[in-house]
Amino acid sequence: MRTFKDEEELVQIEADGVRLEGALWGTESAEGIVLFAHGSGSSRLSPRNNFVAEVLRKAGLATLLMDLLTREEDTDYNTRFDIDLLAERLAAATLWLARRKKTRGLKIGYFGASTGAAAALQASVSAAAPIGAIVSRGGRPDLADAYLDRVAAPTLLIVGGLDDVVIELNRQAYAKIRCVKEMVIVPGATHLFEEPGTLEEVSRLAADWFRKYLTKT
Repeated sequence: MRTFKDEEELVQIEADGVRLEGALWGTESAEGIVLFAHGSGSSRLSPRNNFVAEVLRKAGLATLLMDLLTREEDTDYNTRFDIDLLAERLAAATLWLARRKKTRGLKIGYFGASTGAAAALQASVSAAAPIGAIVSRGGRPDLADAYLDRVAAPTLLIVGGLDDVVIELNRQAYAKIRCVKEMVIVPGATHLFEEPGTLEEVSRLAADWFRKYLTKT
């Protein structure tokens, strides 16, 4: 097993006049990089997304986990659900990756959780750099409804089998996405994939998807 801990780089990304904090890992030997968009009330320190990110790095992908909101903005409930703002911040981070020497040659993917999934789908339509793949974990793609038919990046929707309402919202969104797509329901999983083995399954599915569309192998 490879480890990228010694390659972690704490970064700041300017967007809309604010500086957003992030952690960049594993860019030296990667063919692709995955930018994480967290759900409402979460951050780059999310244990679930960090678990997935570690699996992706072991699969040879670089990762960028960042806060899409400042600490002050994150205290505002309305801002947490401002998908337009979150998508703009994600697009700004994408442009930062595309311009940076260490990452500008890497294919970029988005991993979005909850509201972050909506931001990822929306941002993929207008991002300055092409997005190679998108994975949604327990996402709310319905919140990007007006953009779904314009998404071009191969999109994987992963939903917990016990997350009834979100399953239906994902099915409705899935029907509107016109590009390469797949929807997987993980049996026995609730919204946060806290049940034994379910987050491991999410990570495996995500790694396979990103390797297929972000790397040469």
